[in-house]
Amino acid sequence: MAAYGGEGEVLELSEEQWKEEEGAFEAFVCPLTKQVMRDPVTIETGQTFEREAILKWFRECRDNGRRPTCPLTQRELRTTETTPSVALRSVIQEWRARNEEKELDRACASLVGDLVRRRGVLPAVAEMLKNGSRRLRLKSLQVLRVLVEDNHDNKDELAKGDTIRTIIKFLSNEHAQERELAVSLLHELSGHEPTCERIGAVYGAVLLLVGMASSKSESAVAVEKAESTLRNLDRFDANVKQMADNGRLQPLLTRLLQGDPEMQVAMADYLGELALANDDKAMVAEQAGSLLVGTLRTGGTPEREATLKALKEISSSEASAKLLLQRAGILGPLVNDVLFSTGHLPMRLKELAAAILANLVTSGADFRSTPIDDDDGSRRTLLSEDVVHSLLHLISNTGPAIGCKLLSVLAGLTSSPATVASVVAAVKSSGATISLIQFIEAAHREIRVESLKLLRNLAPHMGAELADVLGGSLSSLVRAISSDGGGGVTEEQAAAVGLLSDLPEGDTNMTRQLFDLGAVTCALEEDTEYIDFARETGLAPLFVELLHTNGLDTVQLYSAMALEKLSLQSRHLTDIPPPPSPPSGLGCACFARKPAAAAAPAGVCRVHGGFCSLRETFCLAQSDGCKAVERLVACLDHLDGRVVEAALAALSTLVCDGVDVREGVVVLGEAGGLRPVVDILVDSRTEALQRRAVWTVERILRVEEIAGEVAADQTVASSLVEAYRNGDPLTRQTAERALRHLDRIPNFSAAFHSKRS
Repeated sequence: MAAYGGEGEVLELSEEQWKEEEGAFEAFVCPLTKQVMRDPVTIETGQTFEREAILKWFRECRDNGRRPTCPLTQRELRTTETTPSVALRSVIQEWRARNEEKELDRACASLVGDLVRRRGVLPAVAEMLKNGSRRLRLKSLQVLRVLVEDNHDNKDELAKGDTIRTIIKFLSNEHAQERELAVSLLHELSGHEPTCERIGAVYGAVLLLVGMASSKSESAVAVEKAESTLRNLDRFDANVKQMADNGRLQPLLTRLLQGDPEMQVAMADYLGELALANDDKAMVAEQAGSLLVGTLRTGGTPEREATLKALKEISSSEASAKLLLQRAGILGPLVNDVLFSTGHLPMRLKELAAAILANLVTSGADFRSTPIDDDDGSRRTLLSEDVVHSLLHLISNTGPAIGCKLLSVLAGLTSSPATVASVVAAVKSSGATISLIQFIEAAHREIRVESLKLLRNLAPHMGAELADVLGGSLSSLVRAISSDGGGGVTEEQAAAVGLLSDLPEGDTNMTRQLFDLGAVTCALEEDTEYIDFARETGLAPLFVELLHTNGLDTVQLYSAMALEKLSLQSRHLTDIPPPPSPPSGLGCACFARKPAAAAAPAGVCRVHGGFCSLRETFCLAQSDGCKAVERLVACLDHLDGRVVEAALAALSTLVCDGVDVREGVVVLGEAGGLRPVVDILVDSRTEALQRRAVWTVERILRVEEIAGEVAADQTVASSLVEAYRNGDPLTRQTAERALRHLDRIPNFSAAFHSKRS
């Protein structure tokens, strides 16, 4: 079949192509010329014709002595005026362009073969990918796709050198059409096994493809091609691991569920090395939980170790822990076959089992009705007296790695009103009170912390017994409370204070000030003259003091919010000293030694570069800040997410625009704040917290030494990948910058010349 193109040329269409285009094509054809219109116009009856054709029709009507009529309806017209059909003309132009591109593709396809390779066409076209002209790069991507289509020899040829890496660079290009053409070319190449392996070996390729496949802003074609390319890549184990590392777990799970025993061990072992998002943990628990739990009963030491590593990772969220308990039946095999096993199991396996059990207890599941034995007649649970006795025995007779996890298990069980009575009874009957109290003097900090938490939970139910036994340990308790943790109120201090307050005769008096703090905070936001008021009344030091009022969440919340607003003013209020005078005398400046103080007078703030104070300029970094940064850092561990977000916002002012970000990061580090900020990113309790944490972590990672140190922590990179995949556009952009600091996404900024066409 034929269709008419420009200048009277005929476009040959196959029957399939004709059917595909027929619906749209009918509207493009002029009823008079039977050709595709170039200048469509509409007449009085609403019919559309080629302008020259309808004007010719009107002339013929007049020449024959007739009134002008509509050629289709034969209705006489009151007017021969025509109206250009702009929209239809634009659609027809786009249709023509597509057909011209198809003709070019067909012409290019005829070049494929030995002639292409012998004459060096492929390398020449590939070299054009680095050209400064975008139009030429786009055409090169199109031509390369045609040249390699269904031609394995050309694919092998193209895989030589660094062409594959150059194509992958386009996936991070700002131009959508370049990204789409590049991923289409990669999809074609990935269908050939040798070139598929080369694609997966390029650093950052899998992450960029995963990001494109999950993107909501890419075109449907780009998303589908990225998805298909990833399906081709998952034929190789190395790529499967990379995909899992970047949040695409299904290929790994498929191998875990369907592979041979050796493959299952390898996949379980790698699963244990990943830092998974909570949704992914639940997915793994649902699909592979039963398989993993079964291995605890029947597997040998290598299989059990790999399985326990995987279970430790996936049990660390509430949803996945409950799935393991309720559907996979993990509790019995974990406790009886590993933790309480009298066989010759390595202690590292019991350590992993203790960590998993601690994760399970924090899920909030009902352990009163969850049996640990297959024999339903016994109905033993984790709260049974003999089971608690066994846990207490292990705590006293194993190292700190196992002991602190099992103390955490008991602390978790005693934190619930429904289960505390059973544990209290077992502790009393075992006579373990003295041993538990002795742990608060242990050299291992985690042992001290977990034992204090447990004792604090026991105190309301057995306060008299604990008070009688404490005796000489009271001094240790007091030292724990008064010690300088270097980062605000520590877990150990909080637990020690709580324990003392619950003992008989215990009395804790806490200052309760500024009950209507919310009104003051709002005034700081709305009153343009609040700065003088804040200086005169010493509001900033007061807010810092109020951060320390444990138990008054609202006071801490509004104090942190106010400190953020005040701290943002510091860069405007600081008094910048004049630059130093140049050294007198003659001499070569190239060899002149810088002054020892680097022109920074004593007392100059390293963050703001001027003379600062907490009271006058609201600078959180100053020594008169009453440990403002440390107390804000302590709030990052608060149970109320609103307090955490407000504290993080206040701390973020130390690394915002307009200050010395590097020095701000140093101040945070000296206050022990870097790890808590990273932990917030990993936990991501709310979308708002994730957004704020991603922004702050990206600022922190601008310090090269810290970025290098953080790169070793896989949970950080995994959390940033999760934000890059699923965050809002701004969060995705910030996460991408952070991943570049960690060298997880290659920096392709210099991939192309700066010229634009």
